[in-house]
Amino acid sequence: MTTAPGGAAPGGTDDTGAPVPVPDRVRRVVSLVPSLTETVAVTAPELLVGATDWCTHPEGLDVPRVRGTKNPDLDAIARLRPDVVVGDAEENRPADVAALRAAGVPVWMTRIRTVDGALRSLRRMLAGACRVPAPGWLGDAARAWSETVPGASRAAVVPVWRRPWMVAGRDTFTGDVLSRLGVANVYAGHPERYPKIPLAELNAAGADLVVLPDEPYRFTAEDGPEAFPDLEAALVDGRYLTWYGPSLVDAPVVLARQLAAARKPGPAA
Repeated sequence: MTTAPGGAAPGGTDDTGAPVPVPDRVRRVVSLVPSLTETVAVTAPELLVGATDWCTHPEGLDVPRVRGTKNPDLDAIARLRPDVVVGDAEENRPADVAALRAAGVPVWMTRIRTVDGALRSLRRMLAGACRVPAPGWLGDAARAWSETVPGASRAAVVPVWRRPWMVAGRDTFTGDVLSRLGVANVYAGHPERYPKIPLAELNAAGADLVVLPDEPYRFTAEDGPEAFPDLEAALVDGRYLTWYGPSLVDAPVVLARQLAAARKPGPAA
């Protein structure tokens, strides 16, 4: 693996507390998380020189791909000679981050668990890792979420995977998003952040709603609601539920509409 270009200066510390030697002027950024890719591409598109295969926004994004969030091609990243790589502590493996840093590539990691935390983290990342001012959309997102009031009128299970069933547990961005839209995650107090829970237990957890996003597992009207016959099912756009970039601007309105459309699955044909 080749090393990143020299001339790095202290860029501050990322969300994990690690010092990141970012150059005073950043020209080349590789992103290892779809949310962060969209954040950079919308804010300063000329900086983005690489992204993962899973980075789908903005639409028409045309940059070299470096495989996935969990199996990035480290040599391909180094060949792109990034001034900085941006990643996330939940999405990317510590071993890959350590390998990039050992090769001289600065890596800025976010750690996001709440909406307010996302807004602060993205502002810090753009300033400290990308050397760009806060964009207008970040202020728009802050205003959009300031109009939501935490507090729950419904209780939900929130599956993120099937076979085996896995759900959002404690301290998740997804759970915080839902709580600000009036939906309490019944597994918010679970010791694990993404526990595996048997289906029978999910159905007996005391929820009146199941929230089914289309990522990371692609739940659909035909794949998911039928497993929860006594619960109303809300099919939601996973980008608005789990991403923390420019999608934050429209997420409150989009998710509120999709949650309001929840209904019980119809009888089997």
